[in-house]
Amino acid sequence: MNKQKILLVISTLILIIGVFGYNYYQNIFGDLVTKNGAIYIGSNETINDVEKELFDFLGDDNNFNWLAQQKKYLNPKAGRYLLTKDMSLNDVINLLRSGNQTPVKVSFNNQDTLEKFAGRISTQIEADSIKILKTFKDSIFLKKNKLTESSVLGVLIPNTYEFYWNTSAEKFRNGLLREYTKFWNKDRLAKANAVNLTPEEVMILASIVQKETAKIIERSTVAGLYLNRIKRGIPLQADPTIIYILKQEHGEDFQVRRVLYKDLKISSPFNTYIYRGLPPSLISMPDISSIDAVLNYKKHNYIYMCASIKKIGFHEFESTLKQHNKNAVNYQRWLNNQGVNRLSLIHI
Repeated sequence: MNKQKILLVISTLILIIGVFGYNYYQNIFGDLVTKNGAIYIGSNETINDVEKELFDFLGDDNNFNWLAQQKKYLNPKAGRYLLTKDMSLNDVINLLRSGNQTPVKVSFNNQDTLEKFAGRISTQIEADSIKILKTFKDSIFLKKNKLTESSVLGVLIPNTYEFYWNTSAEKFRNGLLREYTKFWNKDRLAKANAVNLTPEEVMILASIVQKETAKIIERSTVAGLYLNRIKRGIPLQADPTIIYILKQEHGEDFQVRRVLYKDLKISSPFNTYIYRGLPPSLISMPDISSIDAVLNYKKHNYIYMCASIKKIGFHEFESTLKQHNKNAVNYQRWLNNQGVNRLSLIHI
């Protein structure tokens, strides 16, 4: 009987130890992560903050804090980390401890102002919009790269880029500057030289083309028209530059349904009805389609354009003032029929 009791006790202990050992193994090395996803660890977060971040993947009944202490994971490394379903707690801590984060895809389209750009980027990386804006307006950076707060928009090429989520605003800015340099490869530089424009001047003209038409298919035609005017010494007479002036004066939210004739007399170097050639800097951030439209402009004899009433959103292009005036009259009549009261200017 004593032997049987001893064997029973031993068997019970082995069972208890086995159950405990199995549970221990499962809690540490078993499949614990319940879904795929990413966690974002901020630059100043503590282990307790990380534990809270993991609740959605591990639940609140886990041994994260204890295991983190055992594995000496005491100082979290900021970043974006991808977790996959069925990872163990040990796998999670090894990943976070290694700092092997996954980059984020940062994308932006053409933005009219640095403020809008900073706001867009701040939703995609850790740095806030104030830090981003301050970095791009830094006087030392601007002077070193021969930029101004207006022209700096020209080094921001709308696209999708890879950055680490916790990249600082300064490193992000410098990264985009490097991308701008790579964008201006030998082929693009040669095309810019062929039309007697510097890369900066191409960006300025592209910003006007960008605002002139939303139809990508006609941007090369519009670019060719403006280049014809530049070659002939004719003012660009680009409405978008007048709208830019008005927004600078009244605020970015100022709505300009139509450009008034009185607006053409505004004294500003951006007034392309008064001054020949290009304005001193960009009026918006052009996208790649507008930049390449200038570099690969369509050769033609057009020097006039008018909004089309046959294909809304497009333009009618002409090489003679006589035909252009006919288009302008028809367009004015159409505006009146549409009840548009603000007097418009039709590229005369």
